[in-house]
Amino acid sequence: MFIDQTKVTCIAGKGGAGRVSFRREKFVPKGGPDGGDGGRGGSILFLVDANLYTLQDVRYNRIYQAEDGEAGDKSEKTGKNGKDQIIRVPPGTIIRDSETDELIADLINDGQEFIACKGGIGGRGNVHYKTATNQTPRKAQPGLPGEKGIFNLELKVLADVGLVGLPNAGKSTLLSRITAAKPKIADYPFTTIQPYLGIIKVGSYRSFVMADIPGIIEGASKGKGLGHQFLKHIERNKLLLFLIDSQEEGPAETLKILRKEVLAFNPALKEKSYLIVRTKCDLISNDFDEEKWKVISHEILDISAVTGKGIDELIRKIDKKLHGS
Repeated sequence: MFIDQTKVTCIAGKGGAGRVSFRREKFVPKGGPDGGDGGRGGSILFLVDANLYTLQDVRYNRIYQAEDGEAGDKSEKTGKNGKDQIIRVPPGTIIRDSETDELIADLINDGQEFIACKGGIGGRGNVHYKTATNQTPRKAQPGLPGEKGIFNLELKVLADVGLVGLPNAGKSTLLSRITAAKPKIADYPFTTIQPYLGIIKVGSYRSFVMADIPGIIEGASKGKGLGHQFLKHIERNKLLLFLIDSQEEGPAETLKILRKEVLAFNPALKEKSYLIVRTKCDLISNDFDEEKWKVISHEILDISAVTGKGIDELIRKIDKKLHGS
């Protein structure tokens, strides 16, 4: 199940209490203080795991609490630190403060860590309170409480290429044709209800990641249809492919709708590179009206994911856009 947003409560561990203790040995009847410090409380940290692609595991465990530190011991021994609580998240996870909506962390790279709540410091034992006038202090510090926080987690899929198009434009078919991804494919709108990722190899040493984004409809930028739920996933793409069905009655209007919804969601996407792809070209007949496509000034690439026509050329074009050669 693809989960791309959730809320979690994080409670770091409390520091252990300092110890009040005195040396009691056979030949040292009046030994001085030897109470050790308390251990540090465990922290809550997020760890990026490239093997994950959804926040599903996080969603079903809403409260995370780290271990408390142990109390100090005699002989000036420090208590054991509390165990940290590690929350594993997929690359592309954003962490925000749930009250202020402030962006706290943007976790992208595999192995990247972020400490959300620090564990409390352990209290000092009575050995620290010995003075010339107080040789037997019976005082020690309690441990400090750990930090707490409630955070909103949001996942924005990391992919080099994002497929953008109306429902049933052939995005899933294309992805399944050129990658090992297996998105659900059928001849009706909104077959895809979650993003799918696929890796395309180019030669022996290069590759890129392609994402099949659920179909966009007019008004998506305002939340209509699947709206905001999935438009956010194209924000991180380096290149957008606008897919338009060859049987579309008004391809120029379709492109206008797609561009409008993308830019209404995030105007900064205007600077992002894109390609226009005409899909299902195996269905083009002799009486096909080519004139309605000529009003689109941008280069149009013809493909058929069923027959394989134009696929190799499309991959070369994408590779050149991404890598420059």
